[in-house]
Amino acid sequence: MRHPNDNSFAERRKTADNAKRQLLTKFASAPKPTDPAMQQRSAARAAITVARAARRAEREAQKAAENERLLQEAAMLAAAAEAHQKAEAHAREVERNNRLLQVAADEAERKAERDRRYAARKARQG
Repeated sequence: MRHPNDNSFAERRKTADNAKRQLLTKFASAPKPTDPAMQQRSAARAAITVARAARRAEREAQKAAENERLLQEAAMLAAAAEAHQKAEAHAREVERNNRLLQVAADEAERKAERDRRYAARKARQG
């Protein structure tokens, strides 16, 4: 049974040829690169590309400046931490020396007390 929409091979081939011909006429009527409108579009695209490159360079410069600032801040924090550690170490050393001096003073005081008691005992004995 034959369908009413069923085309024969020749009709299908003719339809395909017409479609190809229409595509070729469409592309033939397209504006050429030398057309002023196309040159304006090309110039606009080039300007957009240059602006994008400039913005990208500016962003990269800002990122580099931010990275430099962060590095300097980190270096300052490291220097402050090192100074703090040195100060703490110095304070511990001073405390240690004070304790040693206190121990020596206490020892000298005990010896002086012992010598006083010894001298008092000798004085009593006569």
